[in-house]
Amino acid sequence: MIDTILFDLDGTLLSMDQEEFVQRYFKRLCEVMGQQGWDPNQLQKIVWAGTRAMLKNDGQQTNEDCFWTLFEELSGRIREQVEDSFLHFYENEFQEIGSRIQPVEEAVQIVRRLRERGCRIVLATNPLFPRIATVSRIRWAGLRPEDFDWITTYENSRFCKPSPAYYEEVLAAAGCRAKNCLMVGNDTDDDMSAGQLGMQTYLVTDHLVDLKGYGTEPFTHGSLKEFMKWAWDKLPS
Repeated sequence: MIDTILFDLDGTLLSMDQEEFVQRYFKRLCEVMGQQGWDPNQLQKIVWAGTRAMLKNDGQQTNEDCFWTLFEELSGRIREQVEDSFLHFYENEFQEIGSRIQPVEEAVQIVRRLRERGCRIVLATNPLFPRIATVSRIRWAGLRPEDFDWITTYENSRFCKPSPAYYEEVLAAAGCRAKNCLMVGNDTDDDMSAGQLGMQTYLVTDHLVDLKGYGTEPFTHGSLKEFMKWAWDKLPS
């Protein structure tokens, strides 16, 4: 019986174009940090390199430490000299990026109604951001951190999607079993890979990401609105 629902965030509960978000994020980050003496091109390359390092993290350290280890190596600056500037950016200018994003009512209803049914709800977003930025994106979706029993961030994670180790880590942290979980997301690789552990999956097609060309047919799929009806029919009341 399904008792735990894992939700992806970007493109699933949060309605936004991923490429546009990345472009706006780097543009604003480089503008702000450029005023503090950073070369924008160099900074963007370093942050991308840190992101790739987290995506390949082998679990020896948290994604947070993985990012900052490489950041220090490539920039020649120690973490303590620059981390406060990044956190200040996430507290302030980063919020501008979400100003055009409107919450999707179905997303809010789904999460809160499933909680009312007694389901545990996990936010299984790829843990590439610090908690402060993840919480901001949760609020852009019209939701609250307390709507979730566990939230993956770069501070508490040692792997990333689509690695099965990411989902194993989530299961351990949330105290649940794969056979009792449903993973809901819009990426045929990152999110649907949860099925390798025996989780049920649902592919949300509103902002479909299918970089490897799997298509939708291998998966139970539909719009977020269709998922809401499917969940009411399939999940225990």
